[in-house]
Amino acid sequence: MKNAVPRILVVDDEQAVLDLLVYNLSKAHYEVRTAANGRQALELARQAEPDLILLDLMLPEVDGLDVCRELRRVSRVPIIMITARGEEVDRVVGLELGADDYVCKPFSVRELMARVKAVLRRTQPDEAAPAPVLSGPGGLRLDPERREAAAGEQPVRLTRLEFDLLYTLVQNSGRVLTREQLLEQVWGYDFAGDTRAVDSAIKRLRACLRVAGPFVDGIEAVRGLGYKFAGDP
Repeated sequence: MKNAVPRILVVDDEQAVLDLLVYNLSKAHYEVRTAANGRQALELARQAEPDLILLDLMLPEVDGLDVCRELRRVSRVPIIMITARGEEVDRVVGLELGADDYVCKPFSVRELMARVKAVLRRTQPDEAAPAPVLSGPGGLRLDPERREAAAGEQPVRLTRLEFDLLYTLVQNSGRVLTREQLLEQVWGYDFAGDTRAVDSAIKRLRACLRVAGPFVDGIEAVRGLGYKFAGDP
């Protein structure tokens, strides 16, 4: 059951960063919990059931990448990584582990708040008319109301971001979508021109689909353009 007020877990070992984020998130009427190390983050993630986690990578006891890896084994909670500018490799690894987004230190509070809103908007229930159930090859079935994917009788475990990405591709079957279009339609905001988040999410998504069956993965890369889903929805 969703929290009436979005609950955000902020994980950072710098007290000044924690204070800054708690102040701004609370001012925006979010419920905020904090953790100062990776072990505490994992415990609070299980206990508090947050709607979003802001996760620093450089953490004592258990580092941020290991926290992200462990969370993705048991949870689909959205994760925004907070990284130093020199940690490009870690950012890519984090995205491939299942993080939804990242911001670089020193970050703009305004930019971070925009990204928080975008992720929560994507993951909160939509009061508009329900989107249709879509189908694809290999018995693929996407139910947006329940946010469930299946290949025949076999459930396909996807994060919220991966589900939205697959749904957008299937909804536009046969049409090439550029990385920029996918960022706009799925992530919901300008990702500062960095399209690696799309490639990392596609890589994870295809791996999930291939586990479900040999004919389920209809995603095709179109060199120099983007991606498309082959076949009719």
